[in-house]
Amino acid sequence: MVDMVQAKPNVGGEPVLTLVNDNLNIRIVGINGAIIGRKNGPYTQFFQQCPYVSGTHAQLKYNAVSGWCITDKHSSNGTKLNQRALQPDVEMSLNNGDTLTLANVNLQVIVR
Repeated sequence: MVDMVQAKPNVGGEPVLTLVNDNLNIRIVGINGAIIGRKNGPYTQFFQQCPYVSGTHAQLKYNAVSGWCITDKHSSNGTKLNQRALQPDVEMSLNNGDTLTLANVNLQVIVR
């Protein structure tokens, strides 16, 4: 059986984005336009037990100019990129080696 999270990555030829937290057994393969949240989006199984992650927390996007980006979707407990808080609805580029924090969940950014 194919995991739905990995069913559609890299469709447009973009680099593969992976968000990882080995301690929490989280390994997300980025899907362009996907919502990250406890209640919405294709990654809910990773965050259902994370009460500080909002139901609709953030959104992943890929574009040819800035690459993979993250946008906070007015989350209750915020999104940080390398310890810097993101403003809601402002796209920020994700780079290999970055640390993305959704509320209190740290994710290592891997872009290949």
